[in-house]
Amino acid sequence: MTDLGLGPRDQPPIRVLFVCTGNSARSQMAEAVLRRFGEGAFETYSAGTQPRGVHPLTIRALADVGIDISGARSKSVQAFVGQRFDYVITVCDRAREACPVFPGAADALHWDFDDPAETTGTEAARLLVFRRVLGQISTRMRTFMPLALDQRHDRPVISRPG
Repeated sequence: MTDLGLGPRDQPPIRVLFVCTGNSARSQMAEAVLRRFGEGAFETYSAGTQPRGVHPLTIRALADVGIDISGARSKSVQAFVGQRFDYVITVCDRAREACPVFPGAADALHWDFDDPAETTGTEAARLLVFRRVLGQISTRMRTFMPLALDQRHDRPVISRPG
């Protein structure tokens, strides 16, 4: 995911909110991956319907691929209600059921990933699950990013209050 050919930077970034239950693993991973590989074309956020802290193995799995989120914190989805997003993406079934409606969202998407924070076993075995889910999220981003960019180019530019 090195060169997306994002074109001119004269358009505002695409605002994306990722939502899961705890904002401890999947949504944090999705936010970090899109921020890292979106080359500035995306403004990313994550939140949880019941935030419970960033899982240490989330931080470690991301660090293993060169992404530092050591300062990240879990946020409530309520903190984002009323904001405009181009995409609100739930990354688990429970969050999709509990997520408030975002009337300002151009598109609401759902991607269901296993919750690595619920994995049991040794730390090494759990870390493998975190890495697997991170890989799945990264793969999904490879498809999402160019499609979102193509769709942006097809939409009229909407000015956002600064």
